[in-house]
Amino acid sequence: MDREFQSRDGRRGTSRRALLCGGLALTFAGCNSNSLLPPGAEVAPPPPGAPPSGAPGPAAGETLGAGPVRVGMILPLTQNGAPSPIGVAMRNAAQLAVDEFSGASITLTIQDDRSSPDAAGQAAQSQIAAGARLLLGPVYANDVRQAASVAKGAGRPIIAFSTDVSVASPGVYLLSFLIASYVDRIAEFAATRGKRAFAVMAPQDDYGAAALALFQQTAGRLNIPVVAAARYASGQPQEAAQQIAAAAGQIDALFIPDQAAGMPAVASALSAAGVRTQILGTGIWNDARVLRLAPLQGAWFAAPDNAGFNALAQRYKAKFNSEPTRLASLAYDAVTLAGALARNPGPDPFGAAALTNVSGFNGADGVFRFLPNGTNERGLAVMEIDNNAAVVVSPAPRSFAAG
Repeated sequence: MDREFQSRDGRRGTSRRALLCGGLALTFAGCNSNSLLPPGAEVAPPPPGAPPSGAPGPAAGETLGAGPVRVGMILPLTQNGAPSPIGVAMRNAAQLAVDEFSGASITLTIQDDRSSPDAAGQAAQSQIAAGARLLLGPVYANDVRQAASVAKGAGRPIIAFSTDVSVASPGVYLLSFLIASYVDRIAEFAATRGKRAFAVMAPQDDYGAAALALFQQTAGRLNIPVVAAARYASGQPQEAAQQIAAAAGQIDALFIPDQAAGMPAVASALSAAGVRTQILGTGIWNDARVLRLAPLQGAWFAAPDNAGFNALAQRYKAKFNSEPTRLASLAYDAVTLAGALARNPGPDPFGAAALTNVSGFNGADGVFRFLPNGTNERGLAVMEIDNNAAVVVSPAPRSFAAG
């Protein structure tokens, strides 16, 4: 039976699976061409030989696929005049998705935003003028804002890749890995393991502030007190660790939303302060720099199951002879989703009703769904750091909870 979960805002999906095909959530290989459509959707194949819909002229950039529905993609292919590894990997993943799944249903045009808001806005204008029904990207928050202002004026939705929820809104959907999903999953899991008093040790940056606020909200919903909250400047966690040590007798789990680069200093400070409690983290810990730290062996963190990305990475490497960056899966899922929805009959395959279907979709990183406010929910696994590796201790749900 499929694992299920309920949303943090109480919205419940159907008990049916989020996909029409079973098995692994990553490759869509062996599935029919409807893999990312919600259950129950009626599917019509694209008319053979039909020109891209609503396209008065070609858009600038690289064109992939030859389907009847035009989709634009805006990526940071360059930064400061040099190739961007993130943009290049996402472009390659988009090509992989077109080749494997979407090429018959969409024509995808990829443009470089040069990692700048002005260029992102210009790219959005170009794509829409060429008839794009949906925009995918950009990556960076300011670029998303600029592109979204153009797209909204034209009534076109965007699926973007920023982690800054302030850029999300109805019609501007984020496919990225958001802090809220990490926080909800790890706090709820800790509660199921009997943890009844939390503490937080968070860096004094935007990510730390957002994660702290969200963790406090989730803990409140779970009726679990946050006994202590210690903040620290980047790379200087020693005093914060001492504050946590002073409250050690009152807590049984400590949440630390720091980046992978900051965790060696944090681990050293915890060890020096004698902190011995269950450590909790987020998906950005799924990194060798964190997994090999001795004081963090036994820690739990929420993250997408590695199996999906690993399988995608194998196919990516076979095609491009290089390793993808972690964000490549977002581009792959976005293009695959666009291709699936483009096959849906009706005048508006990318309308809000289709994109925010409560059953969600299943991609390389597992089940996900867009919320009406533009943010998303993801089905995440819980990993335990064990012998310098991330071991699944609670599998990711495969669908959203019935209701």
